[in-house]
Amino acid sequence: MIHPAATLAAIEVHREAAARPPAEIVVRRGDSLSGIAARYKIEWPGLYEANRTVIGENPNLLNPGERLRIPSAASAARLAASYRQPMVSAVAAPTETAAVQGAPAEPAASGGSFQECVISRESGGDAQVMNGSGHYGLYQFSYSAWVAAGGNPADFGNASVAEQNQVFATAYAEDGTSPWAPYDGC
Repeated sequence: MIHPAATLAAIEVHREAAARPPAEIVVRRGDSLSGIAARYKIEWPGLYEANRTVIGENPNLLNPGERLRIPSAASAARLAASYRQPMVSAVAAPTETAAVQGAPAEPAASGGSFQECVISRESGGDAQVMNGSGHYGLYQFSYSAWVAAGGNPADFGNASVAEQNQVFATAYAEDGTSPWAPYDGC
C-alpha cells in the first residue's frame, strides 16, 4: 500500500516541475519576445538579455529555429534591469516619421516617443508585416482592434502608413498606452 503522505509529496513535486519554465525553447514562426515572455510570465527585456548573443542587437527579429534559454522570473527581472535599448534604424521613410496627432510626445522607455517605441517593438518599422497570429502593420493591430479604432476593414493587411498612424492615434485617444505598454515595455 502507498502511504498517503508519499502520494501528496509526489503530487507537489509534479506541480513544481509543471510550474517551472522549460530550460530552452525553439522559436516558431510568429513568435515574439513579448509573446514568449508572457507565456512564461517573465519580463521580455530579461528574456532578451538572457539570449542577446542568439538574437543579436534587434530584439524584434527572432528567427524560427533559434534556441532561447528561458530564465526564471527572478533572473529575468534582474536581467531586465540591465536591459539597454539597441539602436534601431529609422522606423519609416523620412516623410512618414512625423509624430501621430494625439500620440504622447514625452519620451518613452526607449528614449523616443511612445509611438516610436511601439513601432520599434511591434514591427521593427515594417508597415506591411503580418505575424503568425494575424496581427498586422506598424502597431500589430488585430482585425477587431483595427476596426474598433476606425480602420477600414477592407484595408486590414494592406493599409497605408498614414491610415495606420490614424488608427493608432484613435486607439491611443480611446485606450491610452494600455494596448501596447504592458507587452512592449514602452
